[in-house]
Amino acid sequence: MLTLAIIGLLLVLLFLGLPLVFAIGSASMVYYYAVDINLALMTQRMTASINSFLILAIPFFFLAGELMNACKLTDRIIAMAKALVGHIHGGLAQVNIFASLIFSGMSGSPTADTTALGSVLIPAMKKEGYPAPFSAAVTVASSMVGPMIPPSVALVIYGTLANVSIGRLLLAGILPGFVIIATQMLFTYFYARANDMPRYQRATLPEVVTAIKGGGPAILFPVIIVAGILFGIFSPTEAAAVAVLYGLVLTLVYRNVRLVEVWYAFRNTALGTARILSIIAVASAFSWIMVREQVPLTIANAIATVSENPVIALFVIVGMLLVVGLLMVASSAEIVLTPILVPVVLEFGIDPVHFGVLMVFSLIIGGATPPVGVLMFIAQDIARISHGQMVRAMLPFYVPLFLALTLLVLFPGISLFLPNLVFGG
Repeated sequence: MLTLAIIGLLLVLLFLGLPLVFAIGSASMVYYYAVDINLALMTQRMTASINSFLILAIPFFFLAGELMNACKLTDRIIAMAKALVGHIHGGLAQVNIFASLIFSGMSGSPTADTTALGSVLIPAMKKEGYPAPFSAAVTVASSMVGPMIPPSVALVIYGTLANVSIGRLLLAGILPGFVIIATQMLFTYFYARANDMPRYQRATLPEVVTAIKGGGPAILFPVIIVAGILFGIFSPTEAAAVAVLYGLVLTLVYRNVRLVEVWYAFRNTALGTARILSIIAVASAFSWIMVREQVPLTIANAIATVSENPVIALFVIVGMLLVVGLLMVASSAEIVLTPILVPVVLEFGIDPVHFGVLMVFSLIIGGATPPVGVLMFIAQDIARISHGQMVRAMLPFYVPLFLALTLLVLFPGISLFLPNLVFGG
């Protein structure tokens, strides 16, 4: 009953609009008082949870993404995508999807993807005759690849909380990212053919080479991270620091970044890091409560009553995550649920690296789903359409999203192939 009361208090505080860090912290303090545990132990757990070398990867990846965005590579990425896939049915819609794959290697954030690419591509698609709701929907759906391709702050956070290799996780997100993009490009191909949407002429070889040269720095960003980890040159945290150095070099090479923009990059990194680390700290205290009250074991037993088959259990957990994603911001839900659910999946013999990819993708779909749907609000504002139009336009795109999610559940090898190849199975 005490556990239910604490969870209920947390939900009430969130419903009342209290910031997540204060809601979790307050609920945790009530529990510590109720069972007469010294609050000093709570602060010790909070401090220990963020006193980690791996945690340094979070601010470094944040800063690297901010610096890359400050270099204004968006136009170069779009030009490269146009040269490579603009001739496929759907034209600029295919460019939108493919550009998200490249841009995700810069920011690792679906919000940054939707904002940066959407502000350029949605008006361009409308100008070329694409319906505004469709333009917004394809932008939102394609941004789902953001947390999959390195650098991925979401996977770093999961690895920190789940005590799972960050290197394995960063590699694990690559092939799923390509699956997400492939299903959307395939869907858009048939959708565009059925609705007679325009496309570009195939680019010549010199045009492709020129476009790749322009967008090359964006491609090299995740390549440096992955290659460095792959060949044992540096650890994931050191890779994040190298990524920052790469971003600083680009600001000097392009000479299009003002000093004030570099300051904004550092400021935004500091604010974002403080927000994430404060939530991780209080979430560690809350997760200790859940473990002490045997909540993971209770959940595992409840799922086992449905089926002891790991695949069915995984589908049940993913379904639960999709529901949570409807109600909570993905990053917040990930921080709260990771320490609770990882022991559950281990009970069923599910690889925690595979589960990390599924968890991040499942929760991020919530960013494209009402009522939270932050990405939808960003895109509809850029496209200047109503929320009803945005929701209706998104409905067809849930087909490739759920198809990709289903494939990732059924075939764990998609996630585990590269980590097992590099680090051993």
